[in-house]
Amino acid sequence: MSVLAALAKAEAVRAGRAQATAAVRHLHLAERPLVAVPLRLAGEAAAPVAIMIGTSVGDQNVLTVPQPRDRVLRLRFIEQLADVVLPYLSTFLVETEELTSKAGETYTRCLDAPQMWTPNPGGVNFLKLLGRSVRFHRVEGDNPVPASIPLLGRWLTWFGDRAEHPGSAVLPAMTTVLSAHWASGQSALEDGNLAALLGWIDPPPGLTGAQAAAMAEDPLLSPPAGPATDPGFDNEELAPLIAAYNAALDDSARSVAAERLERSLRGQLEPTWQLMWRSIELLSALPEGASVENRWTDDRGAFSRFAADVAEGVPQARRDSAVPAVRRLLERERALEALQGQCAFDDPLRMLEHRVSGAALRGTVTHSEPERLDRTGSRPKLRPHIHIRTTDPFLAVVGEELTCVERPKQSGLVVEVDGDTIVLELSGGMGRKLVAEPGSVPEEGDDLGFARFKPTPFNGMLNLPAREETPWTHGGPPPEWTPPTDEEADELQ
Repeated sequence: MSVLAALAKAEAVRAGRAQATAAVRHLHLAERPLVAVPLRLAGEAAAPVAIMIGTSVGDQNVLTVPQPRDRVLRLRFIEQLADVVLPYLSTFLVETEELTSKAGETYTRCLDAPQMWTPNPGGVNFLKLLGRSVRFHRVEGDNPVPASIPLLGRWLTWFGDRAEHPGSAVLPAMTTVLSAHWASGQSALEDGNLAALLGWIDPPPGLTGAQAAAMAEDPLLSPPAGPATDPGFDNEELAPLIAAYNAALDDSARSVAAERLERSLRGQLEPTWQLMWRSIELLSALPEGASVENRWTDDRGAFSRFAADVAEGVPQARRDSAVPAVRRLLERERALEALQGQCAFDDPLRMLEHRVSGAALRGTVTHSEPERLDRTGSRPKLRPHIHIRTTDPFLAVVGEELTCVERPKQSGLVVEVDGDTIVLELSGGMGRKLVAEPGSVPEEGDDLGFARFKPTPFNGMLNLPAREETPWTHGGPPPEWTPPTDEEADELQ
C-alpha cells in the first residue's frame, strides 16, 4: 500500500465515509450492461446453484438448479443461461463499420461491444470456469447437447480471458472497480464484500461508513454477493430444500420443491442485485477519463475478432502453446504499463502517486522563451526553453526527457537544474514552422506537470524473434542431431 492510499484510508476512518481516490472514471460504462449475480454449490468448483441476470434493475431473470450435482439439470441450466446471454451478444453484431489497416487490409469492427458485470472477482472466475467446463461438449454423436451450450462456453471463456487484460471493461468485477475509485476505512480483504464496501462509499443517512459496513456483514441483513453462499444458509435452508427435491416422488412434488428453492435463492440474490445497480449509478456520476474510449475501442476490436472466429468455426485452443503464451503475457505487460500511464495523465489524483514517488512533478513556469531556435544542425529547429519551479521531491537529471501532462504530444529535455528550478527544452506539439502555434508554448505563470513516462496507447504490435531464432522449447526448429562419438557412446552405456 502506498503512502497516499494509507492516508486516504485513514481519512476515511476519520470522516466516517470512503474517500475518492480518482477524479474521473477509468472504466467504460455501457449504456445497456448485463449484470450477473451467480451462486455456486459449496465445495464444487463449477456447480451452479442460481444466477440473477438482466440488463435493467427491474427486468431480471432468475435461473436455478434444484439439484446442482445432477449433470442433466446443470446442462439445462446452462442452456437457459445461453438463451439470455447469446441474444444479448448478438445485438452488438448488427451495426458494424468497415476499416482499413495500415497494411491496406479491410476489416470489420462492431460499433459497440457487450459488458457483463459481476459482484466480485470470484464471480468472474466462476463464469470463466463454467464456460470452460462446457465449451467442448459434443452437439452430435453420443449424448449430444444443444449447440447453444458449447457456444456459451466459448463466449464465457473469452470473457474470462479478456477480463485478465489490463484496462478491459467487458467483464469487470464491481468490488475491484469501486476499490479503484474510492478508499474505504477497512482492509483490502474486507473490501471484497460488496455490501460492506458500498456501505463506506454510500452509507445510509445517519450512519457512518463503519456502522453501515458492520450491518452489511450480517448475512441475515445482507447475504454474500456470491459465488459462495453463507454456511448458515447452506445448512439451514439450501440443504433441506435440495433434499426435499430429491425426495419428491412425482413431477408435481418436484415442481413445488423447485419453486420453494427458487424463492429462497431469490431472497439471497435480490439484495446484491440492488447493490450492483446502485454501484453502477455511483460510477455513472463520475466523468469519464479521456483515455477510456481508446481502451473500449480495443475491447470492441477484440470482441469483433472473436465473433468472426466463432462465425467461421475457428477452433478455440484448450490451452496456449509456448509462443501464444509468451505473446499473451507480453501484451498484458504492455497493456498494464500503458493503463497506468493513461490513468495518471487523465487524473490528477492518480498522478499524485507518481509525484510522491519522484516519477512526476508539478510546478510553475517562471520564465519562457517561445521563439528560441536551435541552430546547431544543418537547419534551425524551434526549441523553446521554459524554466519551471517545483517543490515536489523530483530529482531531475540533465539529458533526460520528460512528457508534459497537459500537452502529452510535447516533451521537455532537461538542459539545466538550478536548485528547485528546472530548465526544459521543448519539442513537439507546436506545429511544423519556426514560429510556435498560439497557445502551444507554456507562458510565464502557467501551472504545468511533467512525467518520466508517457501515456502511450497499447497498439498490440509485438516484436518476437524469428522462428529460426526461437528456442525449440518455444516452437522453434529442433536442434540438429549429431551421432555420439565412440567415447560418448561408451559413457552412455
